[in-house]
Amino acid sequence: MRKLRTIEMNRLTIDEFKQAKKMPLIVVLDDVRSLHNVGSVFRTSDAFRVEAVWLCGITATPPHPEIHKTALGAEDSVAWRYFKTADEAVAELHRQGYFVYSIEQVEGSTKLQHLEEKSGERGEERGIGVIFGNEVKGVHQSVVDASDGCLEIPQFGTKHSLNVSVTAGIVIWEFARRELFSEQ
Repeated sequence: MRKLRTIEMNRLTIDEFKQAKKMPLIVVLDDVRSLHNVGSVFRTSDAFRVEAVWLCGITATPPHPEIHKTALGAEDSVAWRYFKTADEAVAELHRQGYFVYSIEQVEGSTKLQHLEEKSGERGEERGIGVIFGNEVKGVHQSVVDASDGCLEIPQFGTKHSLNVSVTAGIVIWEFARRELFSEQ
């Protein structure tokens, strides 16, 4: 086996990316402190053609060298918006007809592996918003309360949580697996 060179990967240009069909998924970051986490979420969102990343509260916005360090330019390809609070972002998602999941450990959460069983609740034509919370406090309770449901990644070790950018990668991949590969 030979590793592919970058030119052999046939990646989209930024202009082509902006014109390409996107996965109907909006990623919302609720008070995420780490600029590296923000950049990583942008990069993952680019990889799977996420519709947009919405940044809320204390979450930093591009342009910023520390975001760029991990995003590697994905902050330029992926559409983004800023909201003063994640509550405002959830209200806007609902206004636009999105089904909203908070990614949080709560009573009655849906385990990520069971998402498909509950997908009928969102309707076939609705986009989805997924809310990822602060590295220490998680998703604000008011945002959880305003969400249509909560998703949880099962964990089997001693820690009670994953890094927010790792969590985003797992969740985005699950939606991409269902959306993008169902078309092939």
